Amino acid sequence: MPPPLAARLIRTGALSPAREPAPWGAPLPAPTPSASWGGAEHSAGLIRATGPFSATAAVALAATWSVTRVGGKGRAMNRLITALQASTSATCRPASPAEASEAVLAVRRAAWHAPVRTACLEESAAATFLLSTRRLSVVWCHGIAADPVRLHAWVQTVDGGLVAEPPSTRAYTPALTIGARHQHHP
Repeated sequence: MPPPLAARLIRTGALSPAREPAPWGAPLPAPTPSASWGGAEHSAGLIRATGPFSATAAVALAATWSVTRVGGKGRAMNRLITALQASTSATCRPASPAEASEAVLAVRRAAWHAPVRTACLEESAAATFLLSTRRLSVVWCHGIAADPVRLHAWVQTVDGGLVAEPPSTRAYTPALTIGARHQHHP
């Protein structure tokens, strides 16, 4: 008589009994998903840095880099989380989808001229900081997708809408979200 777990697996068809031990069959082939570093699905090319948020976007990027690079490297994410929490706590109203998108795109335009790394983490944090200077809130998300394991950071509107992100971002499960959940006050 097999142990209870094995018996249950045999009953459900997840396990097949064998008279003698045998090697496992070869794994089934599957296409390897391409790696995503947050910006792989955005078109590349030199973008003219103009628009109402451009100068402020550069300052928001500089603030993001300062927060993550001043101090010990091992605590950079903790400092960024603390700064995001502080900035979102001072917001007055949710950003509209258009306002949020404008901020994200302004940060992306400014990032093309930056001499340092700007990927999804820096981009999304800078957009959140940028909006908070106008006292507008969004939800900053840091999530994970499996097989292969990938991390991504992005911005959502307060009602959960993706901001300037491809639909494939929905494959990520938010592990951390930061941002005020506002009640609309007249």
